[in-house]
Amino acid sequence: MGIFAASIPTAVARRNRSEPSTAELGRYGSSVAGAHRRSLEHLLSEAAAQITRFSAREAFSVAAADGLIVDIRSQDARELHGVVPNSLHIPRTVLEWRIALDSPWRNLHLGGLDQRLILICDHGYSSVLAASNLVQLGFHRAGDVIGGFEAWKDNGLPIAPCRRRSATVDVLPGTGPPD
Repeated sequence: MGIFAASIPTAVARRNRSEPSTAELGRYGSSVAGAHRRSLEHLLSEAAAQITRFSAREAFSVAAADGLIVDIRSQDARELHGVVPNSLHIPRTVLEWRIALDSPWRNLHLGGLDQRLILICDHGYSSVLAASNLVQLGFHRAGDVIGGFEAWKDNGLPIAPCRRRSATVDVLPGTGPPD
């Protein structure tokens, strides 16, 4: 049921709900009224098949050659654990709007569709889904770091303290220059 179901009488909520119940969907997903539910594992698998996945060491080498590491972690995580030097911070919540060529909110520090973008998140899961979205936007060289920032750190790769950017009027998150 929707998030407002508690405020709707039960009979009305049952009659008007558009989401299938767990019993209707089945444990591993099935088709109900044209909707198809997939497991998270299947969703991740499909997304991973569309992108290039790099070990932390491979990502470091590729970034040094022709890639840009895009850090999609929260600002809190960056302040707590540090950042990959020269990475570009674009929070996951606004990623597509900062990268899409046709977006009025695009980050001006990015190149074109041929740019190698290597996404890094905390543990290497949300970056898979995010990079898959970038491929769908035309960035065919989008990839991610397997294991995320945790793997980067565990491999002893460079980490710098997060520079705290002062909040300024009219500056949108994810539009700044690389760290």
